[in-house]
Amino acid sequence: MPPVTTLMVFAAATLALLLVPGPAVVYIVTRSVTQGRTAGLVSVAGIHAGSVVHVVAAALGVSALLAASATAFTVVKYLGAAYLIYLGLRRLFSRENRMATEVTPASPTRLFGEGFVVNVLNPKTAIFFLAFLPQFVDPAGPVALQVILLGVIWIVLGMASDGTYALISAALATRLRSSRKAARRLDIASGLIYIGLGATAALAGDTTKS
Repeated sequence: MPPVTTLMVFAAATLALLLVPGPAVVYIVTRSVTQGRTAGLVSVAGIHAGSVVHVVAAALGVSALLAASATAFTVVKYLGAAYLIYLGLRRLFSRENRMATEVTPASPTRLFGEGFVVNVLNPKTAIFFLAFLPQFVDPAGPVALQVILLGVIWIVLGMASDGTYALISAALATRLRSSRKAARRLDIASGLIYIGLGATAALAGDTTKS
């Protein structure tokens, strides 16, 4: 299994990505601002039920890639790194206000279900698991179990960070409804984080080697 130092570095990288306001965070903030704290926390639960899908897919997919072809694994890694950098550049140059909050109120069941779908289809989460997470896996060990462990860390940190977003957004609902400047600052910060993670994934050593 990965050493404690590796897990700590992974946790730090995970927090950096989780704090980026991607589709999941925007959904949580939108629901929190529109319907309040409870709606935001229900949305968080749905989001991370979706995260379980990514963890299972990564455990199966990364194991299969490592077993089948080191070249295929490397190709996936670089494609994922390139996509992270693309997302970062798009955020830096975008003028869209992603924090729009004009949505129709929904029931708890719908909030949970929509959150689940948002994260299952979230490219940020998928690319992280396929391009960045494998850098922390020791191919000589039980790959699937390592991926599951890292995935559990992701989910725990994700629920903490997204829950914080929900609570703060509900408390600052009025201000967030009209703050275009805050949205632009988040875009710039998230763009730089995406580019940094993409570069790190691309430049990291080949995990297919022991």
